[in-house]
Amino acid sequence: MTTRFAHAMPYGVRPLGRGRARFRLWAPDVDTVFVETDAGAASAMHALTDGWFEGVLDAPVGTGYRFRVKDGLTVPDPASRLQKDGDVHGYSVITEPTEYAWRHGDWKGRPWREAVIYEVHAGLMGGFDGVRAALPRLAELGFTAIELMPIAEFPGERNWGYDGVLPFAPATAYGSPDDLKRLVDDAHGFGLMVFLDVVYNHFGPEGNYLGAYASPFFQDKPHTPWGPAIAVSVPQVGDYFVHNALYWVQEFRIDGLRLDAVHAIGNPGWLASLASRVRAVTGPGRHIHLVLENESNQAHLLGRERFDAQWNDDFHNALHVLITGESEGYYAHYQDPLPKLERVLTEGFAWQGEIMGGKHRGEYSADKMPARFVSFLQNHDQIGNRALGDRLTTLVDEAVLVAATALLLLAPFVPLMFMGEEWGSRTPFLFFADFGDPALRDAVREGRRKEFAAFASFSGAGMPDPAAPSTFDASRPDMVEASDPVCQRRLALVRELLALRARHIAPWIDDARSTGARTLGDHAFRASWKLGTKVLTIFANLGDVDVTLKAPPSASAAWIHGDAASIAAVSRGLLPSRHTLACVES
Repeated sequence: MTTRFAHAMPYGVRPLGRGRARFRLWAPDVDTVFVETDAGAASAMHALTDGWFEGVLDAPVGTGYRFRVKDGLTVPDPASRLQKDGDVHGYSVITEPTEYAWRHGDWKGRPWREAVIYEVHAGLMGGFDGVRAALPRLAELGFTAIELMPIAEFPGERNWGYDGVLPFAPATAYGSPDDLKRLVDDAHGFGLMVFLDVVYNHFGPEGNYLGAYASPFFQDKPHTPWGPAIAVSVPQVGDYFVHNALYWVQEFRIDGLRLDAVHAIGNPGWLASLASRVRAVTGPGRHIHLVLENESNQAHLLGRERFDAQWNDDFHNALHVLITGESEGYYAHYQDPLPKLERVLTEGFAWQGEIMGGKHRGEYSADKMPARFVSFLQNHDQIGNRALGDRLTTLVDEAVLVAATALLLLAPFVPLMFMGEEWGSRTPFLFFADFGDPALRDAVREGRRKEFAAFASFSGAGMPDPAAPSTFDASRPDMVEASDPVCQRRLALVRELLALRARHIAPWIDDARSTGARTLGDHAFRASWKLGTKVLTIFANLGDVDVTLKAPPSASAAWIHGDAASIAAVSRGLLPSRHTLACVES
């Protein structure tokens, strides 16, 4: 049985049948709006109340259209579902959302406790079809969710993902809307959830025309690195993004959204409202998961009725400093990494209102369950925001990385891995963009150089050009590399760890509680959590020196991870260097 889905929006275009369509645009700064088609038709739209314009004309599915808002200025539909030839300056295209027949339309998703997330850049994976081809391999390894970096239409053929300007239009460079639906449909057939990274805090620097006819879309505060903030408190603006969220989960059957950098929105009340509206519409029958990136560590937003979790930069930053010794840039706030990592493992956030960088950061999070936090060793930001896109495989010893991976996948948080991380890829993930304006390309190059000028390790020599096609190509995961014996061993490790997680940890993380952590050495610690009737304990030594255990585990401990030699050593009171072990006790 096939199923068809669509999301009804007050924005954009709606096919009416018999070759006619209704067009709507919010343009409060202008007095007249015309809709024009690529067939040469044009019609004045009727002015409604509160800045709305509406028009109906002959325009069948497949017709290109745009709005003329001022003499000499034509703009795409800000709610475009598809751009003709992928041109963010050109015609939008009328689509029929219900044409795709879903084969797994009865899919209800998976509970959050089962989430093991694999983050991908669709363009580097070969578009939506390329990601679809990887689904069997990822499901077999034990991943349960694919997270797509932003796919909103952007200028040019290549983009890192965060310069989108048409949030409803899947990037043509990656495939058609039906190609994306086919990816989601196939993923559901493999038991995989699909999450999408969405950007509601800014638009990209090229192709955003909203300011020309809808200036109330923006406000001066809070200041953002990308320009004026989005005025989500304006009803038409806030609703635009709520409908975007509903569009993805209803029309594309996306299982969850990761909201990028919500601290730059500066409106936690609107965020809570968005979560409530999405959950009210989708209802209790589907597992829909909402996740934040939020530098402000606003723990009050986290909970089953609001946001399932937050990306936990504190976990990454403290662990990164511990195993690499790096202390420049934002790592400077984690120069005493072990106590911060232990606080993360026991209480969620390292910063819960303390002063960081001259201002208070964070809220009390010790009452939050571990499932409210997404942990990671690497992600698109933590690799791509390095000058040379270095992965951890090029920065630390393999044994240390193996031990850190065991901590990531066995601790009762929700783990995330970045594409290629499962086999220990050494391929960089660089910053890239394909802006059409030469001045903008120059500004991006210069901005990247200035960003890293303060780093002692960066000389500026050999910095990849973000606009060069070779920079994009150099970031593509190398599947040949994955066939190397070392990489095959790492794949086997990830497969084993995820199987252990599914059996011993995931079923209980909804109600997991920390029972404490203890420092064992400069780079070593133990941390425990109550999981149902049992206690999970992880012993981790990420340094180069063995450490003595004053209180070895009891003889009743059932070891779920660790080789025989290291388990025997721990039982004798010695935790070997560069090892992570885990046991459960009743």
